[in-house]
Amino acid sequence: MATLSAKPSQHYQLSDWRTNSYLLSTNAERQRDASHQIRQEARILRNETNNQTVWDEHDTKVRLAERICTVNRWKEMLDKCLTDLDAEIDTLTQMKESAEQNLQAKNLPLDVAIECLTLRESRRDIDVVKDPVEEELLKEVEVIEATKKTLQQRIDQAFQQLCLLQEIRQQLNSDHRDKMETLDIDRGCLSLNLTSPNISLKVNPTRVPKDSTTLQQWDEFSRFNKDRADAEMKAAIELREAIALTIAQTNNELEAQRVTTEFAFRKRLREMEGVYSELKWQEKNTLEEIAELQEDIRHLEDDLRRKIMNLKLAHTRLESRTYRPNVELCEDQTQGGLKDEVHQLEATIAILKQKLAQTQDALDALCKHLARLQADIACKANSMLLDTKCMDTRRKLKVPAEKFVPQVDTFKRTTNRTLSPFKTCQLELT
Repeated sequence: MATLSAKPSQHYQLSDWRTNSYLLSTNAERQRDASHQIRQEARILRNETNNQTVWDEHDTKVRLAERICTVNRWKEMLDKCLTDLDAEIDTLTQMKESAEQNLQAKNLPLDVAIECLTLRESRRDIDVVKDPVEEELLKEVEVIEATKKTLQQRIDQAFQQLCLLQEIRQQLNSDHRDKMETLDIDRGCLSLNLTSPNISLKVNPTRVPKDSTTLQQWDEFSRFNKDRADAEMKAAIELREAIALTIAQTNNELEAQRVTTEFAFRKRLREMEGVYSELKWQEKNTLEEIAELQEDIRHLEDDLRRKIMNLKLAHTRLESRTYRPNVELCEDQTQGGLKDEVHQLEATIAILKQKLAQTQDALDALCKHLARLQADIACKANSMLLDTKCMDTRRKLKVPAEKFVPQVDTFKRTTNRTLSPFKTCQLELT
């Protein structure tokens, strides 16, 4: 009869078996509970992180959009400021060129005034006098030099202001370019999404770049540039108005001095014409007086010769009667009458000689004075000729009516216009 061979093994108790089964079941339930808890927490975390990520990305897009709007608003402000700045630079440049043209135009009146002074240096003798005309010409030169100096100062100020405007324009242009580049970058960032091909992880993306600025510094920088541009444009506008006012004032001063100088010329010419007419009248009367005096001298000389012949006759009669014979040589009435005649003739001859000498002295004085009159007349004629040439030269200072273009000043207050020849003549006469 066969026997059962038993393999040697460890045998557990029934209680151990039951305990093991219970432990396995209990652990399974606990593990499932733990796994369920973890799954629930994971789902909550996913929902929270997804929501947080979505809202963070939304906030980032909103901030990017707001930043783009802010930068774009500043860019538009800079656009307008640059446009205004360019217009102001062009306007100030034109005003500066106008001032330079006015400064150049002052050379003609200065040359004319100096030419008039040079011409009047050719006056002779007593006419070389410091009269009101010379004083007004010298004053005119001073006025022109002062106006040129004032205009040159305005031109220098305009040049300096243009340099400042160009400098601030470069700063605004640089700021404008930076904002344009910033807008391109931020718009590119706003357009990125999860499917964009050029997104990737970067090394230390949260670092603070070198030379970074704060938002306040950024705002202050842009505002400072704009405020400075506004201030410089306001200064340029004030300078343009000052230049326009200076041009108008200098032109008015120069025109007033020109009118005063030419009035002095006309007054001096009338005065010299009056003196010239008086001298010509005196010359005419002096010539007539000389002619009459010469005629009287001839009559005196004729009378003197006749008186000398009468004296010779009386002397001859007296001498002849000294040869009467003997008692006939008596002092009769005839002898006394002859002696009285001789004495009378001698006295008459002496008086005639004295008067002839006086007349000849008077003739010499008249001739000398006539020479002085004629010399002075020649001086006056020369002076009037020179002043007439000066007046002809000064006609270059008057703008012909057909070439005149009316110009209105900056303040729209006055308009330059030419007078009609009739009104101009009336003003010159007054």
